[in-house]
Amino acid sequence: MRHGETIWNAEQRLQGHDNAPLSSRGIQQALGFKPMIAALKPKQVVSSDLGRCRETVGLIGFPDAPADARLRELSMGVWTGQRKPDLIAQRPDEYWAWRAGTFHPEGGETWDQFKTRVAEGLRDWMRKTDGDVLAVVHSGVIRAAMVAFLGLPQHSLSPVTPGTGTILHFDGADAASAMLEGYNIGLFAPQPAEAVAD
Repeated sequence: MRHGETIWNAEQRLQGHDNAPLSSRGIQQALGFKPMIAALKPKQVVSSDLGRCRETVGLIGFPDAPADARLRELSMGVWTGQRKPDLIAQRPDEYWAWRAGTFHPEGGETWDQFKTRVAEGLRDWMRKTDGDVLAVVHSGVIRAAMVAFLGLPQHSLSPVTPGTGTILHFDGADAASAMLEGYNIGLFAPQPAEAVAD
């Protein structure tokens, strides 16, 4: 599950390892996801250790769920807090190379470092839970999982809407790949792509 919309998401600011509280819409997105959790009945819920995921995991009824720094969003270095439209206008080549995973801003993580961190964290939780885990994470973490476990090219993935779920099925925690069962599943209509900054 991606956390609910934050104030910075609404302002189209890149958050990375920084944080902003959930907006009123984000709170409603999180609460609206609860029926899906009730239907799935996950054996374990875990989240990123960043505030927006911790706020979301509390709203969905699991305030004591463990937090894991390996499930944090991509570190965006000097781009943290920058507005997506400004970066596209001022640094279009760098921005689109970053989206494709071939560039990283100063002080930020490379795509490969990020993808490896996320895959290791998710696999570890799958081993601990026989694969039945709900991870409350970030848009970038979900895209990294799509690349790591499905082999999809990063630049071809559509944005992940706040407060929605993505379901992957694995034959085992160490399976080389997964099957995608659902992407961007939620009760709220998707926002325009320009409003879904990380």
